[in-house]
Amino acid sequence: MNTWNILYRGSLSSCNYACDYCPFAKTANTRVELREDERQLERFAGWVETQQARIGVLITPWGEALIHEYYRRAMVALSHLSHVYRISVQTNLSTPVDDFKAANRETLALWTTFHPSQTSLNRFVARCRELDDVGIRYSVGVVGVRENFEVIEELRTLLRREVYLWINAYKLQPDYYRPGETDRLLAVDPYFHWNLPDYPSDGRPCNAGHTTFTVDGDGGVRRCHFVDEIIGNIYEPGFERCLKPRLCSATTCGCHIGYIHRPDLNLHELYGAGLLERIPAQWPQRLANFVEDAAC
Repeated sequence: MNTWNILYRGSLSSCNYACDYCPFAKTANTRVELREDERQLERFAGWVETQQARIGVLITPWGEALIHEYYRRAMVALSHLSHVYRISVQTNLSTPVDDFKAANRETLALWTTFHPSQTSLNRFVARCRELDDVGIRYSVGVVGVRENFEVIEELRTLLRREVYLWINAYKLQPDYYRPGETDRLLAVDPYFHWNLPDYPSDGRPCNAGHTTFTVDGDGGVRRCHFVDEIIGNIYEPGFERCLKPRLCSATTCGCHIGYIHRPDLNLHELYGAGLLERIPAQWPQRLANFVEDAAC
């Protein structure tokens, strides 16, 4: 059985947050647009149900998905399909998680992000504890801007040790980090160094477009979010023929959901089955090994 990792992004473009470092979520969807996004998601979920492949899905919306009930409903349904090994979503975790009590905990996992300018630390941590109480796995992420350093360190002390706290490097300003600052962030996220570079990628092998691909609301298939060329459509018969090994056509790749599919970086070994929700395999035991290796 083939394994497909699918990054789904429908037409949703609105968010209840307005982070200044985020290039997304600058629009407000109308009710008509939201109904169309719901229709697209339901069609996609129905397609997943009919497939023979082993499937993992990460929903990567332009805005915030979980404030809309139809996303929560679709994720719960997908979590119970025997051939779906993972259903996840990138979310700011601003909405209650009660609907997920009906989900399959072995399949559902969340990629959550904390935005200090949009919500309080206490409110976000309280939401994380709701996930803990109902046994839902999740990672937590923060953008590593300088004004967030102290709250990032405090957040680490408030989360359970079993929760992986990752940091995205701030790359809008070249050479942003001062001496010592990278080490400070590595003390929180030992894998922060993977996110620092923009990796040269033109002509390099990548699993994107082969075992990993993106799907838009109309079913259009792209290799990844960073290569615009449409290579097929999941709703057309025999779409699988478009999935094949390819060399990357982008100049660089600096986003986690892109470079993790580069076989030369070997990050599939680091993350294992937690690849889509950004949870390293065997965390936090792997952290202890990392500390031991660093001390040698």
